[in-house]
Amino acid sequence: MGKFRFGIGLRTLENQDEWIAKCRRAEALGYGAITVPDHLGTGRMAPFPALTAAAAVTERIRLGPLVSNVPFYNLGLFAREVSTTVKLTGGRLDLGLGAGHMKHEFDDAGLPWSPARERIAYLGESLGALEKHFEDEGVEAPPLLIAGNSDGVLDLAAAHADIVGFAGLRQAPGKPPGTFVLDDAATMDERVGHFRTGAVGREVEANMLVQKVTVTDDRRAAAAAWAADIPWLNLGVDELLEAPQLLLGTVDEIVEQLVARRERYGFSYITVFEPALESFAPVVAELSGK
Repeated sequence: MGKFRFGIGLRTLENQDEWIAKCRRAEALGYGAITVPDHLGTGRMAPFPALTAAAAVTERIRLGPLVSNVPFYNLGLFAREVSTTVKLTGGRLDLGLGAGHMKHEFDDAGLPWSPARERIAYLGESLGALEKHFEDEGVEAPPLLIAGNSDGVLDLAAAHADIVGFAGLRQAPGKPPGTFVLDDAATMDERVGHFRTGAVGREVEANMLVQKVTVTDDRRAAAAAWAADIPWLNLGVDELLEAPQLLLGTVDEIVEQLVARRERYGFSYITVFEPALESFAPVVAELSGK
């Protein structure tokens, strides 16, 4: 069972000074990784320049996209981007890869939207292209994180990844963009079980991308309040309290939840979003390296 480490998912970029301060603060608070998503839309940043800038103003923290939307890219150009970032981050890059799941982003970029099986096949093709590029360039391959929910992506992670990423959040089929399905605890058991079946004999770190952190004395009230704010939510309060994508409670309660979920699911690498940078820091201090 892996020791705990923690990442912070930074999603906003106002200007250079703000970005530098935020990255340095994350490192000072003890986070082990800064991650950046790969999405299109107002206020979204390009992952690799942001990660390169983060490397220049920090010393030890690891950096990575969580995750690169591989079907956005020509593989030759993507490999060049990655190898340059490996060099400019001093080897601190964890390369996160995914198959994409939001059709509207492809529409906005003027890119074709392919069926899931084709996007997953392209993700698989990218692994060989990246490996060859690293060999040709004499670049040490970075640790590989593959994240997703589908059988196909989890099978790729089981065979190739150093880190497998789970979010338990999926675009609802046939629903407007931004309408999601949040997996309950039992569904997460099944997804993790599928991955483990394919990864027998391999040591793969497991990442959970936490959707919500609330430090509070009243877990149930926090779950109810979050449910009331999310019109698409498919889970009730009791289910939310058990869902591993949410961390609700006092610092001590959240510590207990993470220890129990590591035992149940194997999640030892935990990533939270930017709004929890400060409030989650006591948990980071308590559990990092344990």
